Amino acid sequence: MSQVKFEQKEDIRVTQSSGANGASGGTGGTGGGFFRGTGGPPPPAAPHQKHEGFAHEVGDALTKGAGPNGYLAWYLKKLQTDPIRTKMITSGSLAALQEFLASWIAKDRNKHGHYFTSRVPKMAIYGAFISAPLGHVMISLLQRMFAGRTSLRAKILQIVVSNLIVSPIQNAVYLTSMAVIAGARTFHQIRATVRAGFMPVMKVSWITSPIALAFAQAFLPQETWVPFFNFIGFVIGTYINTHTKRKRLQALRRKYQDGGRSTETRTETRTEYERRSDRPGPGAYP
Repeated sequence: MSQVKFEQKEDIRVTQSSGANGASGGTGGTGGGFFRGTGGPPPPAAPHQKHEGFAHEVGDALTKGAGPNGYLAWYLKKLQTDPIRTKMITSGSLAALQEFLASWIAKDRNKHGHYFTSRVPKMAIYGAFISAPLGHVMISLLQRMFAGRTSLRAKILQIVVSNLIVSPIQNAVYLTSMAVIAGARTFHQIRATVRAGFMPVMKVSWITSPIALAFAQAFLPQETWVPFFNFIGFVIGTYINTHTKRKRLQALRRKYQDGGRSTETRTETRTEYERRSDRPGPGAYP
């Protein structure tokens, strides 16, 4: 009987201890472990654990995990087995999305009030058939020039060659293509567009290209360089495209407002002239 009473007291003691620990274990102390040891309900998850679980689920959904059957692994495999086609699809999709996003951000609609303008498919064609093959060739040549050279001097030299040779060629082709897409048809129109935009675009490239290339050298395999640079170009191109569209829309608004004021001035002048012409001539004055 005394043994039974002892067990009952022990049970009561344990229950009280669990409650005490549970009350004082809200900060992640020993209360949670004591609950698990006695078979009680688990403590609620901390807020940061919930956020980590949500972020993990989102990343898992986007990449389908980091295993061999994931989307990221599938894309990297496609880059190795069919690099040109994969880069063309990637670059074309990003170029079209860039144009659409820039139109949406800048509120640049077509005559039907839509953001999906005729420039979107044109940008897709440029990205797939001009930007992707050119980027593939230029990056491949750059990688071959510095293959097996991992010293700091070689990496710096690679960045210099990229900024002085690769970037100017790519930017000149980009500006030429943008001029044609915008409606330029003569050599003088295209040259004027390239000359006006070359140095501003090169300044942006000289700021972002060394950072992007240094990051690729340190953290990315070489087969992923072109898609990575396409993504960087997508972000920068969206910003530049949006800024250009906003400036063009502001210029059109000013032109429209100035044109309206000029029309009013001409109307007032013509009305005053007509009013004066209706007066009798000097010989008719009394």
